[in-house]
Amino acid sequence: MEFTRFLGLPIRPRSNITDILESACGVLTDARVGLVLVDELHNISLSTRAGAEVSDTLKYFSERIPATFVYAGINVEREGLFDGTRGQQIAGRFTLIPTAPLPYNAEWQGLVATLEGSLRLHNHKPGRLTGLDRYLHDRTSGMIGSLSHLIRGAALDAILTGSEKITKESLKAIPLDHSSDARLTGPR
Repeated sequence: MEFTRFLGLPIRPRSNITDILESACGVLTDARVGLVLVDELHNISLSTRAGAEVSDTLKYFSERIPATFVYAGINVEREGLFDGTRGQQIAGRFTLIPTAPLPYNAEWQGLVATLEGSLRLHNHKPGRLTGLDRYLHDRTSGMIGSLSHLIRGAALDAILTGSEKITKESLKAIPLDHSSDARLTGPR
């Protein structure tokens, strides 16, 4: 259903699941979609009927749509996604690529520059965030999600306060997400 909603396909009252799947597959194939990204994979529980249906649907799509499928999730190997018959089918079809924080290097610096380039704050001087790229790396431990959360929070504060700029002081005022905070301070 989410695929059909995303694609803007109508769902007729008499459509069954097979009709909906075939419709989505047909549109994605006709559009020559080459990449399908599915996030939040850790929310699939194979122990529930709904989770099993999602798993079967993703398997069905991967067999019928000539595209590369990328699934993203947190701790999927520890959450039971590869357990049981369905889990073994998933494990047998896909390659697990663990991720790690980005090191402080040109790629990190480019990421900060890209995020800064997307800011639309009236008083923000270009280069202010890129000048803080080491601080941002240290503060977020190189985690992209944490960096995004931090910059988004500072940008929202800049709009709400009317300053329309991000500074090191305004970044310091933004609480980190729980994961980053735990990485920096260790277990409590």
